[in-house]
Amino acid sequence: MIRKIACSILSGYYKPVEKFLQNPIDVQQKTLTYLLEHGRNTFFGQEKRFDKVRSSEDFRKLVPVSAYENLRPYLEKIIREKQKNVLWNTPVMCFAMSSGTTEDKSKYIPVTKESLWHCHYRCGYYMLAMYAVHHPDTAFMFGKSLVLGGSRQINTIGDGIFTGDISAILVRSLPFWAKRARTPERIALIPDWEDKLQKLADYALKSDIRSLVGVPSWMLVLLKKIATDTGKPVSELLPNLEVFFHGGVSFIPFEEQYRKLIPSDKMHYWETYNASEGFFGVQFSPDSKDLLLLLDNEVYYEFLPVSEWDKEQPEALSLDEVKTGEQYALIISTSGGLWRYKIGDTIEFTSVNPYLFRITGRTKQFINAFGEELIVDNADRALNEACRQTEARITEYTAAPVYFDESHNGAHEWLIEFETLPLDIGKFVDLLDENLKKINSDYEAKRSHDLSLSKPLVRVMQKNTFYEWMKSRERTGGQNKVPKLSNDRKYVDSILEFIDDKY
Repeated sequence: MIRKIACSILSGYYKPVEKFLQNPIDVQQKTLTYLLEHGRNTFFGQEKRFDKVRSSEDFRKLVPVSAYENLRPYLEKIIREKQKNVLWNTPVMCFAMSSGTTEDKSKYIPVTKESLWHCHYRCGYYMLAMYAVHHPDTAFMFGKSLVLGGSRQINTIGDGIFTGDISAILVRSLPFWAKRARTPERIALIPDWEDKLQKLADYALKSDIRSLVGVPSWMLVLLKKIATDTGKPVSELLPNLEVFFHGGVSFIPFEEQYRKLIPSDKMHYWETYNASEGFFGVQFSPDSKDLLLLLDNEVYYEFLPVSEWDKEQPEALSLDEVKTGEQYALIISTSGGLWRYKIGDTIEFTSVNPYLFRITGRTKQFINAFGEELIVDNADRALNEACRQTEARITEYTAAPVYFDESHNGAHEWLIEFETLPLDIGKFVDLLDENLKKINSDYEAKRSHDLSLSKPLVRVMQKNTFYEWMKSRERTGGQNKVPKLSNDRKYVDSILEFIDDKY
């Protein structure tokens, strides 16, 4: 009886989902109207003449698509000048830290009361509801949830300003009743990863853990630690474990290892798309990893076709204009005060009734196999500094992930062709690693204690290797470039195979 009541309550959260499934375009139009009402009297709204906006077309004409670099001056007004009503008409509660841009080690994304409660938390309920609807016999709510999140930091960007990973902000702000069912805050927000993992492992072994929440790469490290420390399988140590709500990075490289660690037909995996900027998608059914676009979370969506990505004034599409099978860069306007903000993620719709999609990557070259969000600018700067300190010169390079296996952590494999070799290749690798940590806070976190990401693996290529490889692919010429970073091993493996065939 208690289980039926609990499942009924969870399933009740599905009713709003059914409503926006029935009228997705109307819901999005109402969301835009709501956002404009709250933004009209802000500094940004007056600057962009929100009072002249009468339609989504007006909105597109008057407000340009923006990136973090465009957002930074408004953040300065909030953080440094202590101005109110800059981007939104209620106070910024805190800032979610995300991977940095060209000039910044970390991005600071504003979080308001509305974006926290009506986007992140509301969509968390939808996640539970969609899982419960498809698993009516679920019992995960009667046990504890093991949450592997980030850490919080205080006064990093201004007096009394709270910052941290979005996961840390969510844990810190949960209502009391919700905190009782999750990993205690004193453990969840420990900044030192090694200390946190040990305390999480100890907590898991003493608790009735029935659900997991976190990023696949880090959760795998934790589960392996629990199994190694005890010498027992996870399924025996956590007999009531039922579901892993995961997101942040692709689950594909890790799925086989999870199924080996937890060989149970009763174990389920439910994917989410929850970023610093908002909670945008949840797995819609157990039969597919496709995500449902969440539409009543105070987020107005637009979509940039590939042909518009590099334009100074790109033209975006509204939800009713998208097609399946096409790549789009995601553009969002939110109750956190983001306006036509290019989040950097790319998606592809697999259905438009309902609106289902999958995350396909980023708009630029990157490695994000373990949540490190390494971009080309990070790589260029780190390599340049390592070269400076070892008197080396690089002709060309590319890098890709090396995925977890049963005996090794993940890593980045770098194929580098030198014009002048470093005086000490071992020192070069160490300097590359250290400079990447300085430049990219997410990489630094994943490299902590070698727990998730090991030191870079550098292979020195013979001279002209890249040119010969490009020539073999008929890709020579000024418009063809060696891909610097890739989130899969397609290019790296192709080069290594080319070398094997040649030599």
